[in-house]
Amino acid sequence: MTTTEPFPTARLADEDVRVLLLENIHTDGADFLRGKGFQVETRDGALGEDELIEAIQGVHLLGIRSTTYVTEKVLDAAPDLLAIGAFCIGTNQIDLAAATARGVAVFNAPYSNTRSVVELAIAEIISLARRLHEKSTDMHNGVWNKSAAGSHEIRGRTLGIIGYGNIGSQLSVIAEALGLSVVFYDIDDKLALGNAKRCSTLEELLAVADVVTLHVDGRPGNAGLFGDDEMSQMKPRSLFLNLSRGIAVDTAALRKHLESGHIAGAAVDVFPIEPKRQGDQFDSDLRGLKNVILTPHVGGSTEEAQQDIGRFVASKLRSYAAFGGTSLSVNMPGINLPADLDKHRLALVHRNAPGVLARINAVLGEHGVNLEAQSLSTRGEIGYVLTDVAEEVGPEVLAELAALPETVRLRQLS
Repeated sequence: MTTTEPFPTARLADEDVRVLLLENIHTDGADFLRGKGFQVETRDGALGEDELIEAIQGVHLLGIRSTTYVTEKVLDAAPDLLAIGAFCIGTNQIDLAAATARGVAVFNAPYSNTRSVVELAIAEIISLARRLHEKSTDMHNGVWNKSAAGSHEIRGRTLGIIGYGNIGSQLSVIAEALGLSVVFYDIDDKLALGNAKRCSTLEELLAVADVVTLHVDGRPGNAGLFGDDEMSQMKPRSLFLNLSRGIAVDTAALRKHLESGHIAGAAVDVFPIEPKRQGDQFDSDLRGLKNVILTPHVGGSTEEAQQDIGRFVASKLRSYAAFGGTSLSVNMPGINLPADLDKHRLALVHRNAPGVLARINAVLGEHGVNLEAQSLSTRGEIGYVLTDVAEEVGPEVLAELAALPETVRLRQLS
C-alpha cells in the first residue's frame, strides 16, 4: 500500500462536515445527518467519473447506491473524503483496495433490504408460473384469454438457489413454506435451513431445478457466471430469475433460450449496463419478449427497505466521522470506543506491521500525552487504532504521528 497526498488532520466540527448523497437516497438518511449538524447536499441521479470528481471536492462523506462508481481516480481527487456509504448491499461499484489504501472507510447495508428482494423473487416466481404478466398485457390490449394453458402452481416444484447468503437463505425458508422443494449451491460452506439440500456442483442444481434464481455478489469472479452452457443444462421449460448482479448473466444467451422455449420465462432486475438517471433510455437484449418480466433494479426498493437503509448507513457514516467507529465496515477493522465528551480522541489508520502501536505510544509518551483508553484491530494489510487522551494534542504530536512510515491516515476527532 502507498499513501497519496498529505491528509487533513485538523479536528472537524459537525457543522464543517460536508456530505454528498446521490441516487435518490431516502430522505431519512439526509435528515439524520442534517440533524447532527452536517452540511448535506442531495442529488437525484448517479454521476459519471468526471462529474463525481468535480462534485466531490471538499466532501467528507459520500453516499451512493449501485450506479455511481467510485474509482481510484475519483479517490485520488478527494483528499478530504473520510468515508463512503453504499446505501445498498453491494460494494463492487467502489474500488475497495484504493479506498483502504487511502484510509477511506466504506459502509453498506448488508441486511436492510433482504426481505424486499425475497418478496419480489417470490412474487415473480408465482407471476411467471401463472403467466400473470402476459395475461395482464393481453387484457390491457383488449384480449380476453381465459385459459389454464401454461399456468402452473409452484407447490411441489423445485427451486434452485445459486448463492445462499442473507437473501438466498431467507428465500429458501419462505419458498419452502409455500410448498417448494429447495436446493442450493454456494462456493462457501453454508448451513442448510429447513429441508433445503445443498448441491455439491452447479450442474447438480441445474439438473433438478424447475426454477433457478441467482443471488450472488458482484465480485469479479462472478462476471459471466451464467451463460449459454449453464442455460443449456437447465431443465426444459424451467424458469430463470436474476435479482443479484447484471454482470453475472449473458443476456444474449438468455434471449436465445427464451426464444427457443427451452427456458419458459425469466425475471430480470439487474443489467450489465444500467441508466444513471430516471427517465434515461434503457436498452437490453431482453426487451420485447412476452415471457420476461423486466424491472429497473428495484429488488430492494421498497419504502420500508430504503428508509431502513437510509437510517442505517447514515448512522454508520456519522459514527465514523464523529467518533471513529468502524463497526460493520466493509474494508476497515471493526472498532468502537464509547463516546466520552471529557476525552480527546485520535483515529489512526496504519499498515499492519509489527511494533506500530509501540511507536504510536512512544510518540505520545515523549510529549507527555496521557492515554485514557485505546483499542487496536487489524484486518489483512490494514490496522486501525483509536486512542483517547486527557488533553487535546498539539500540532507537533500530530505531525510526528502522521510522519510515521506506517501511517495511512490520521484524524483528531475531539
